Amino acid sequence: MTETSLRPLRADARRNRDRLIAVALRAFTDPGPEVSLEAIARGAGVGIGTLYRHFPTREALIEAAYRSELERLCAAAPDLLAEQAPDVALRQWMDRLVDYMTAKRGMADALRAVIASGANPFAQSLASMTAAVQSLLDAAAAAGSIRADVPPVDVLKAVSGVSLVAGEPDQREQAGRLLDLLMDGLRYRSAAPRA
Repeated sequence: MTETSLRPLRADARRNRDRLIAVALRAFTDPGPEVSLEAIARGAGVGIGTLYRHFPTREALIEAAYRSELERLCAAAPDLLAEQAPDVALRQWMDRLVDYMTAKRGMADALRAVIASGANPFAQSLASMTAAVQSLLDAAAAAGSIRADVPPVDVLKAVSGVSLVAGEPDQREQAGRLLDLLMDGLRYRSAAPRA
């Protein structure tokens, strides 16, 4: 456990940490040669010592970048519900989930290094995402805008499939159309009587 995890960070230290995570996320998501920690520190406008004070290893920085994005994604659910109708909030959150999953695929090599070091960056991912999507589904079902019998894991798996399309060059628009189709399926209530 690092010293920074034992006590709250000063405002300037928090800003430095946040900048390091933002730069690291971009660096670990972009394809290309492995970026150095010195380049990440330089990109964040801090020295390498500051980087190591917050993140003693490369793997600790990768895991922090991954967890930061997961927290941002899950924290968006209540914010979207406060600003939008529940079904609109659900659809907007799905867009964010696709972006998150696409970025996570970009970080695949970096995350494999974290796993190889013995950490499990995914330990809380499914539970956190399930809780976020459940809150959105519950709100939309209570508003009568979607059906109430859809398990959150089914939505996560469906959006995961859509994210595979979004990861292809120039296919983000198609991914949006697929999410619209998914929303139409969530709104479907009962089959028309058969003749």
